[in-house]
Amino acid sequence: MSSEEVQLNDEGRPLGRSSRVIAGLTRLLAVSLGLFVLYTAAFGQFESLIQRAVFTGFVVAVTLLLYPLGAGRPWRPLGAVVDLALVLVSLAACFYITVNHAVIMTSLPMAESHDIWLTVGLVIAVLEAARRAVGVIFPGIVLAGLAYAFFGQYLSGPLAHRGFDIYFVTETLLLGDLGIWGMLTSVASTTIAAFVLFGSMLLYTGTGQTFMDLAARIGGRSPGGAAKIATIASGLFGTISGSAVANVATTGNFTIPLMKRTGYRPAFAGAVEAVASTGGQIAPPIMGAAAFVMAEILGIGYADVMIAAIMPAFLFYLGVFLTVHVAALRGRLPLVPEDQIPSWASVLRLARLLPIVAAFGGLLIGVFTGRSVQTSAFWGIAALVVAHVLVRVRSLQDAKDMARLLVNALDDAGRGLVLIGVLLVGAQILVAMINMTGVGISLSSLIASLAGNSIFLLALLVAAICMVLGMGIPTTAAYVLVAAVLAPALTRSGVEPIVAHMFVFYFATISVITPPVCVAVFIAAGLARTPWLPVGIEAVKLAAVTYVVPFLFLMYPGMLAAGGWLAIGEALLSGVLFVIAFAILFGGARITRWRVVDIAAPLVMAGLAIAPYAGGLIASAIIGAGLIFLWARR
Repeated sequence: MSSEEVQLNDEGRPLGRSSRVIAGLTRLLAVSLGLFVLYTAAFGQFESLIQRAVFTGFVVAVTLLLYPLGAGRPWRPLGAVVDLALVLVSLAACFYITVNHAVIMTSLPMAESHDIWLTVGLVIAVLEAARRAVGVIFPGIVLAGLAYAFFGQYLSGPLAHRGFDIYFVTETLLLGDLGIWGMLTSVASTTIAAFVLFGSMLLYTGTGQTFMDLAARIGGRSPGGAAKIATIASGLFGTISGSAVANVATTGNFTIPLMKRTGYRPAFAGAVEAVASTGGQIAPPIMGAAAFVMAEILGIGYADVMIAAIMPAFLFYLGVFLTVHVAALRGRLPLVPEDQIPSWASVLRLARLLPIVAAFGGLLIGVFTGRSVQTSAFWGIAALVVAHVLVRVRSLQDAKDMARLLVNALDDAGRGLVLIGVLLVGAQILVAMINMTGVGISLSSLIASLAGNSIFLLALLVAAICMVLGMGIPTTAAYVLVAAVLAPALTRSGVEPIVAHMFVFYFATISVITPPVCVAVFIAAGLARTPWLPVGIEAVKLAAVTYVVPFLFLMYPGMLAAGGWLAIGEALLSGVLFVIAFAILFGGARITRWRVVDIAAPLVMAGLAIAPYAGGLIASAIIGAGLIFLWARR
């Protein structure tokens, strides 16, 4: 099928076909949602329940319209009736909360029959919307949480609870701000929504092509240039989207065929794109939606999360870049042809750079002067629009084109919020059930008891469970799940909260490239036209650094910008030496005549690099210098 026949969302799932009426209504609602986000970013959010209920109503309605039930099937009329019923019940529940928000927040009302029906209808609508957008795994997990709340009293042992009836569950989910309208829905409707709009504005003003040209100019004329273009471009795109799958689908259409044309094996080409795109979720300044959730959970500013993520993100991309470089030299791969690389003059034109500089300048000024994150995003949007008008608008037709561009960006943002919105509202239902039943505390205590007094063993268990829980569901939902259950196990053992959350965040993130369920790899393999398993194996090798770096968080506080400049410098040196060793190893460098030495020496270097004493760092640096000298001589 052609790309025109089937459109995919950010998680690689097909969008359904709609009639003109439904398509027009979908666009109207998506643009309205974008305007709602823009207004609240500029002038402040409404009362908490109003903000969250209006957002949820918009998101659920747009999702159900984007993914019509039974599209293209003979029974579509029945599907349309189901869609209409789900939209109406979700809107009714959200309208009910909007009208009664003051009573709910001041009097804590008891649940009545109509409250129960509204709750049941809204939960079904949210989970059905999530099923259509991301598949059955995530809503299945939420349903398991609900089933546990109703029937957990029949279990025995530490997982049993006292039992809750439908009235209590309704009061928790609907008639308060700790259920459906809790923290995750709050951050989705404010901070994340503002940044999704910011990203859409950037893309629709031509930033995407500028990033691609800049990546081609920087990396194209060096060994392995095609893969370096993919690495740089995906990192730059990641500052906008924060979605691994969206990055693969966007940049992979250009970079994967380019890598194949310049001699890369299809599996390696797909792996480079999948891994580099995954890094967008952990790379400041925007990162992925999960980073905003982390800031809310920890009760710290987003700037603190962003600063803590700088060194790990640098090490991630340094590892990919160096591994690609080593592999390119070993394979003697050609440079990218000069006629496929834009000139510096075209890339650095004021008309292309000024909007980008203005957008990120406005964003960062807002963040570092203490403004709210959503207000900072609005500053970035405003600066971007002003700069774009200055360099592009010269006539009435230009002004009309600019207005059309802004409407399209609002539409794109509204549609982009569908995935994040239904995931976080659904995850909020699950978190409410975890908190209500206390199962999170029970599970984290059980995991801690299995590890005994060993922090390292506990971290290994948590890492393995994170990757298993993250398989098949988007990163944001995976992080929310592991943050509720596994991060407390680390913090109870003495790990600092930001270290614990960054640890589980990283492993939830790389689950998208870790076989057997690795969504980013599946998309990259499709673009590379090769089986997914070889791509997955190559992706694990390329991202090998990222499976170890989170453990360095536990050993070196400076890795997350804590402990002062000396601690940061020590962590940086340790990380860089470790990354170089892994790049030599997994890039397949031929340094000596004996393959066993080529494998053993980088392993020893990597082990010494992360040893918690100065002598290890010195020895690692000496081995590294020797390996590079010998390699250069060959």
